[in-house]
Amino acid sequence: MRITRSWAVALLTALSILGLASPALAAPTAAGRYVALGDSYSSGLGAGSYGSSGNCKRSSNSYAQLWANAHAPSSFAFVACSGAVTSDVTNNQLSALTSTTALVTISVGGNDAGFANVMTDCNLGSDSACVAGNNAAQNFARTALPGRLNTVYSQIRTRAPSARVVVMGYPRIYKLGGSCAIGLSETKRAAINQSSDVLAGVISSAASAHGFTFVDGRNAFAGHEICASGTRWINSVSLPIAESYHPNSAGQNGGYYAALRAVTG
Repeated sequence: MRITRSWAVALLTALSILGLASPALAAPTAAGRYVALGDSYSSGLGAGSYGSSGNCKRSSNSYAQLWANAHAPSSFAFVACSGAVTSDVTNNQLSALTSTTALVTISVGGNDAGFANVMTDCNLGSDSACVAGNNAAQNFARTALPGRLNTVYSQIRTRAPSARVVVMGYPRIYKLGGSCAIGLSETKRAAINQSSDVLAGVISSAASAHGFTFVDGRNAFAGHEICASGTRWINSVSLPIAESYHPNSAGQNGGYYAALRAVTG
């Protein structure tokens, strides 16, 4: 049966009002210049295959590289670097942005709050020391980190005024009440996860204030944390030790890349 354009529009409108039309998919991001900023969670530390990137540990399995491979942007600047804090981003990475940049991704803030040291203390110290370390890091995240993020996000917008900016949040590290028979106590795991929650709240608020898209890493990795019964997307204590508590290649793909694809098309 032939349906005219006007009847098709009317039908779709009616279905939309009734809630029966298919939900709109995320509009594909224009395949212009893509710049990947941030720390080890964006560089891909933990996912292997670092090529000649040295201490920055930029992995060919990272979500940024996977997105670039699939979308063939007009240019791709992969400048995320393991260990980066907010000042490293502003001093060493933002020069990759241009007025023609179409997409920017970034994860940063965890190193500013000292969560790498917290994880070391939790592995070597008592429950009370682990909880105290997490509380101190959470206090920093609530009080000092917002200003640092505001500086980074403001400069991103100034340098790339037309870009879609996607802020990648950190996952929870542990599945509480999970299947791990050995390792950190449940008290330590809960304190670490609470730090992930505080970071998510601080970073999502800062991203929203700048009109950026926030990807919640806790949702992206749900069911795949350490101690989860399913496939684990986050390394536990690993060798080399720096790869511990970072997404593995499956996590970069099934967690971060899938979540980024969902918001960019």
